[in-house]
Amino acid sequence: MRSALNILAGAATLTVAQAASLSDVCTNSHVKSALPSIDLINGLVIDPSSITTNAVYNASTPGGDYFPAASAYDFCNVTLTYAHPGRNDRVHLKLWMPAPDQFQNRWLSTGGGGFAINHDEQQLPGGVQYGAAAGITDGGFGSFYTQFDQVFLLANGTINYEALYMFGYQAHHELSVIGKALTKNFYGTGDAKLYAYWQGCSEGGREGFSQVQRFQEFDGAVIGAPALRYGQQQANHLYGNLVEHTLKYYPPPCELEKIVNLTITACDRLDGRSDGVVSRTDLCKLHFNINSTIGAPYSCPASTTTTGTTPAQNGTVSALGAAAARKMLDGLRTLDSRRAYIFYQPSATFDDAQTKYNPETKQFELEVSAYAAEWIPRFLQLQNYTLSSLENVTYDTLKDWMELGWQRYEDVLQTTWPDLTPFQSAGGKVLHYHGESDPSIPAGSSVHYHESVRKTMYPNMSFNESNQALNEWNRLFLVPGAAHCASSTDQPNGPFPQATLKTLIEWVENSIVPETLNGTVLDGDHKGEQQQICAWPLRPLWTENGTVMNCVYDQASLDTWDYEFDAYRIPLY
Repeated sequence: MRSALNILAGAATLTVAQAASLSDVCTNSHVKSALPSIDLINGLVIDPSSITTNAVYNASTPGGDYFPAASAYDFCNVTLTYAHPGRNDRVHLKLWMPAPDQFQNRWLSTGGGGFAINHDEQQLPGGVQYGAAAGITDGGFGSFYTQFDQVFLLANGTINYEALYMFGYQAHHELSVIGKALTKNFYGTGDAKLYAYWQGCSEGGREGFSQVQRFQEFDGAVIGAPALRYGQQQANHLYGNLVEHTLKYYPPPCELEKIVNLTITACDRLDGRSDGVVSRTDLCKLHFNINSTIGAPYSCPASTTTTGTTPAQNGTVSALGAAAARKMLDGLRTLDSRRAYIFYQPSATFDDAQTKYNPETKQFELEVSAYAAEWIPRFLQLQNYTLSSLENVTYDTLKDWMELGWQRYEDVLQTTWPDLTPFQSAGGKVLHYHGESDPSIPAGSSVHYHESVRKTMYPNMSFNESNQALNEWNRLFLVPGAAHCASSTDQPNGPFPQATLKTLIEWVENSIVPETLNGTVLDGDHKGEQQQICAWPLRPLWTENGTVMNCVYDQASLDTWDYEFDAYRIPLY
């Protein structure tokens, strides 16, 4: 016997086939009639009374880092809630459904950032402008504005495991399952192919890989600067602070800023073009000596923020300042010199190592990075307090914290499963990008995972053969000069892959292979310029006086991206 929801779904197909306008479909009753049957959504129970609809006409967006400007699109803003039988919970979804004449048989799931599981409506225009129904989830945390860290602990020592696994991967899986089924019924597409896509950066990038590693719900995924390796990544925000604490030197922010500026100036031309962009941080590692910054004068004006006033800073780069920067760039090593993790590339800003001014002592002092200050007490020690001191903390302590986080959250937040065969076998495509000057998630993190996938899936092939095989469906692009999920204010002439979803759609639906990734300069003297970004393992090199960009193979450069994490007894993917 057909269920009532199956009958309603059939009725929806007939209704939408005759619909001519957004007003015909953007109603509570129509969405209710389009709800998928319970057997299609893994037993989840949607509450029909929770449905709200709101038609939006002639919408526009100025664009952003993940999608270009767009105008004159119409959509139905739908919200609803569902529950897991036996849990007594409520999970909220928000879906933007393009007008029927603008719908192009596509679905887009979007992710969050930091400890947020969504960016509210900020990323949804990136879907509807390409004719995709687009959605977000609140993970069941209580609202679209409630972040995971707010609900992670039920009490000191007690993890909210339902929230943990919803944040880790389950909520986004359920969003795609419900969203895709509802979309097909809403538009009455019948057996027509619905192309499904993911787009997210940072935490949203990790969420994307959480889906690619576990499920086959997407035809393609745009994954930016993913926060993989949660055990190492979140604790790694403490490393810059720990270097300063160990050296007993807390550099004025202006001193670190000067070191970055001098690094950019020195390494700019190594790629063959003088444009204020370090496209080859690997060559910078090989050829730039940070000690050359010692003695360089710096000067910064006084500034006032909500946290206090910082006086004017004047001085010269000290030997201790250069030593701190050099130690940070080398990455975390244990006291016996084994590698535990990596740091950001030279030319990235030292955001994690910022110090604060104490007006009483008139000295700069330790300021623990916000993510680390929360991660270590709350997620490792399971206590609600903020870390403010590093007394008795050593490099070995930090390595141990990384290993604890890895072990505790390996199956849910680590997100480094390297065998993507089911996704690849289903025809899935991945466009993976990472800002090379990212100061929050090391660019090397993406390289290391990409290489782990290559070695795991193609173990009996040569380097060239395995790269060719991997690039047939999974491509990595390091974005010259880019910061974390955005272009860099310190290197504004660098390109950023603003229209990557469009590129992915063309790859999936029209078999147009992105040999290079198109980037747009969003600011600076070169604003509006289009540049091509090389696919790993090729690296950019400009010739003919900086007018022609080539993608070249450079073994010495590639070797700088090869890490042996010998501080651990088991492989770190």
